[in-house]
Amino acid sequence: MTIEGWTQTLGAGPLLAIAAAAIAVLLVLIMQFKMHALLALIVVSLLTAFATGIPPAQVVNVLVNGFGTTLGTVALLVGLGTMLGRIVETSGGAKVLADYLIGIFGEKRAPFALGLASLLFGFPIFFDAGLMVMLPVVFAVAQRMGGGVLRYGLPAVGAFSVMHVFLPPHPGPVSASAILGANVGIVTIVGLIVAIPTWYIAAYLYGLWTGGKLVLPVPEILGHADAEAESHPPRFRTVVGILLLPLVLIFLNTGLGTLATAGVISKSVSGQAWFQILRALGETPVALLISLLVAALVLGARRGLHGSVLEKLLESSLGPVCSVILITGAGGMFGAVLRTSGIGKALADVLGGAGIPLILAGFLISAILRIAQGSATVALTTAAGLLAPAVTGAGLNGVQLAALVVAVAAGSVVVSHVNDAGFWMVGRFMGMDVKTTLATWTVMETLIGVMGFALAAVVFGVGSAFA
Repeated sequence: MTIEGWTQTLGAGPLLAIAAAAIAVLLVLIMQFKMHALLALIVVSLLTAFATGIPPAQVVNVLVNGFGTTLGTVALLVGLGTMLGRIVETSGGAKVLADYLIGIFGEKRAPFALGLASLLFGFPIFFDAGLMVMLPVVFAVAQRMGGGVLRYGLPAVGAFSVMHVFLPPHPGPVSASAILGANVGIVTIVGLIVAIPTWYIAAYLYGLWTGGKLVLPVPEILGHADAEAESHPPRFRTVVGILLLPLVLIFLNTGLGTLATAGVISKSVSGQAWFQILRALGETPVALLISLLVAALVLGARRGLHGSVLEKLLESSLGPVCSVILITGAGGMFGAVLRTSGIGKALADVLGGAGIPLILAGFLISAILRIAQGSATVALTTAAGLLAPAVTGAGLNGVQLAALVVAVAAGSVVVSHVNDAGFWMVGRFMGMDVKTTLATWTVMETLIGVMGFALAAVVFGVGSAFA
């Protein structure tokens, strides 16, 4: 958000000090004084806005805008996804999937199976929606196998993270590719080369190690299957079909959009009503709504849940996640204050003039923007825009450009903390407090970013041989 007629006059030093103090105060309020995260985020956002010189008349607008923008993205996905998850869980569907995965991969490989499934789901589906679709299955496997939720949850959420940050058709890498002039197809190939080993080491192996050290109980936020449902579970193919439905619809949207952008589909065709309707059906909230209605019919009404019984089941799913939704929105509010104050841009400008190698500068600028304001997509696209003039005169080939996009993407994922909506979603849904989330999710995201950058730098070096 920009404020008309106002320009930030503070330098990078004071802004950095304010940002560091704001984060420190927030952590102290939540961890030391046990203040509710929603209240702490609002208080610190308000104080930070005043401290950075945002005009007092605009402070509330900035807070509300950041809160509302985040809720507009997250609330529908979490609400609809939670309803879908509750139906899949209570019908016995999640247990059916868990049994099937364990039967194929074996009990010892269950975390790998969940991560692999999440990698496949994560190719076309965004992080938030993918998380909501897979959590019932993760919880069901963890409940059956024991050993705590992190052993199974971290490989899965890490898979969605690497796919979302490194690979088209997700918005960050697509936008950065366009800004830097990289070929989306080459970016996809380089992204896969980086994403798969990064997931295996930084999410799967790390998840096994952390899950072995820290055994957390399986949360009950999505409920459990009742005895009757477990005695008459749905068919495996029925459950898979329901979970694949949003995947197919979203892939339809992204696929048609990619074809139109690449010029394969002409503007005259892409402008027609039927084309726009197909794309609208694949928008994530619409895809989840359609999938929820199908699940309510197939796993609900056809299995004896009618009228008020089904309505109460869906209603019961929303209460536990209201806190998650509101805290996530407040995290977006804090991030909006940091963006509006110009903290990230000021730091990036200072780093940009330091004379370091282009690919390292891209990673560091993106990382600073990520730490400063929270959003990976904003960090990635902003860093790409700052780098664009230097890239134009650097004479990079296609492989180097693609590696640069992936390196900048790696920076955008590091140090997920209290100003990142994903931090609150993962932490709250997996039953972790702030300290535990910092020690698990934040560390994993940082490992993903650092390893992703290292691999991208290797590809960049190899690509220089073709210059």
